[in-house]
Amino acid sequence: MEIFHISAECYPMAKVGGLADVVGALPKYQNKEGHQVRVIVPCYDTKFYSQNQFECVHTGTVKLGNFKFPFNVLKETTDQLGYELYLIEIKELFDRPNIYGYEDDIERFLSFQIAGLDWISQRNSIPDIINCHDHHTGIIPFMVKYAYKYEKLRSVRTVITIHNGLYQGWFGFDKLHYLPEFDLMHVGFLEWNNSLNSLAVGVKCAHAVTTVSPSYLNEINIFSNGLESLFNSVRYKSKGILNGIDIEVWNPSKDEMINENYDLSTFVTGKQKNKEKLCEQFELDPSKPLFSFIGRLFEEKGGDLLPQAAALALSENFENINILILGSGNTEIESQLIQLRNDYNGNYNVFIGYNEELAHLIYAGSDFILMPSRVEPCGLNQMYALRYGTVPIVRRTGGLQDTVIDFGDNGNGICHDQASVGDICYSINRAVKLYPDKAHFNKIIEKGMETDHSWERVCKEYIEIYNLIIQQNEV
Repeated sequence: MEIFHISAECYPMAKVGGLADVVGALPKYQNKEGHQVRVIVPCYDTKFYSQNQFECVHTGTVKLGNFKFPFNVLKETTDQLGYELYLIEIKELFDRPNIYGYEDDIERFLSFQIAGLDWISQRNSIPDIINCHDHHTGIIPFMVKYAYKYEKLRSVRTVITIHNGLYQGWFGFDKLHYLPEFDLMHVGFLEWNNSLNSLAVGVKCAHAVTTVSPSYLNEINIFSNGLESLFNSVRYKSKGILNGIDIEVWNPSKDEMINENYDLSTFVTGKQKNKEKLCEQFELDPSKPLFSFIGRLFEEKGGDLLPQAAALALSENFENINILILGSGNTEIESQLIQLRNDYNGNYNVFIGYNEELAHLIYAGSDFILMPSRVEPCGLNQMYALRYGTVPIVRRTGGLQDTVIDFGDNGNGICHDQASVGDICYSINRAVKLYPDKAHFNKIIEKGMETDHSWERVCKEYIEIYNLIIQQNEV
C-alpha cells in the first residue's frame, strides 16, 4: 500500500523529542515490508537540510485567508533514510532556527498541512493511508473528508498517532477562514470547548487513533487536558501500540559514537571502558555506580525534581555514587543543576544542552538511567538504556510501565509509583545496594539487553490497523 506520514519532526531532519525518532524509523521498516512509504515534514533551517541534496518536485501557493505563501516540495535525492523524504519549503514561515515556539505557530503548521495536501491531491496516484502525528497535523483528517478542494482524496483513510496528548494546538474561530472552503454544516468537528482544537479535530475525523503505548491510551481517558470524554468516546477506533527503537542506530556492538563496542557476551568489559571514558570527560570516579539523566528539563519529565533529588542522594551516598545530567529546558532548573556542581564536585556533573554523540556514550557508560517522568506516553530512553545494558529507574506511568518491570518482580529495572523526591531517592538507594551484587546486577542487565523493542514488531501492528480501516472503506 502507499502510505504518507506527515509530521512536524523527523530524525535526522528535525528533532525535539521522541516524535522525531518514531517518524524517522517506522517508515523505514514499513518500506522494508514492501509498502511505498513517504514522509513529509516542514523545511526547517537545520544541519541535515544544509548538508544534503534536494530537488524541487512541486511548487504552489498556500492561501490563509488574505495571506498567500509560495511553497516548494523538495525531495531528498538519495533516499538514504530508507524511505522518500519530502520537505515543504515555505521560506517566510519555516526558514528559522527553531522548530516550535513562535507566535505564528498556528499559521506555520496550518500552511504546512494545506501545502502537503495540495501536493498529494495533485499527484498521479492517490495514497491508501495518511498517518498524521500529533496536533501539528490534526486538521488533515478533517480537510481530507470535508474540504471541497480535496474531493479527490475522499477515499484516503487517515490515522492520527498521539505522541503527547497534552499539547493540542488550540486557536480561535477568528482563524477559521484560514482553512480551505468546506460545508459549514461540518463545523462542529472543529469545535471543542468554544475553540478550535487541532488534536480534537484529528481524533474526531481520523478513521483510527493510535497512541504510542497501551498504558498511555488508558491514561488519556483519565487525564488529557480537557479531552478525556472525547478519548473515551472513540475507544472503538483506538489502539495503543508501543513504540520501537531503531536497532540499527541503537546497537552497542556497532555504534560508532561510543568508545568501545560490546554485545551481550562482552558487556561487562565493554561498558566499563565506556564508563571510564565518560567519567574521564566529566571528572567522575569510574569505580562508583553512575546514575544519569538524559532529557528535557521540564516538569513533565520530572526535571524539577532532579536538583533536590540529586542533592539528597549525593548527601546520603557521597562516597558511593556519581550523578551526570544531560539536558536543557527550564532555565531555573538548569541553574539549580549547575549550582550543584560546586557543592558536589567530583561526584556530580551536568551538561546543559543536547549532544547526540554524548547521549550514546552516556547510555553505554552509565549503570542506571533516571526517568522520574510525570507524563511519558511511551518513552524511548528506557528502551535505549535496556539495549545498552543500563538499568532504567522509572516512575510507573505510560510506556515506562509497559516496558520496565521492577527487579524485585524478576524484571529488568527499578520502579517507583510517585513523581517525588522521596521515591527517586528510595529507588537510588535500592540501586546502590544492588550494585555490589554483580551476579544479580549482571542478570538484570542481560534481561534488559535481550528484550525485543525492534520496529519490526511495531510495524506489523500499524499495518494491521491500516488494513482494517481500508477494509471498512470497501464494505
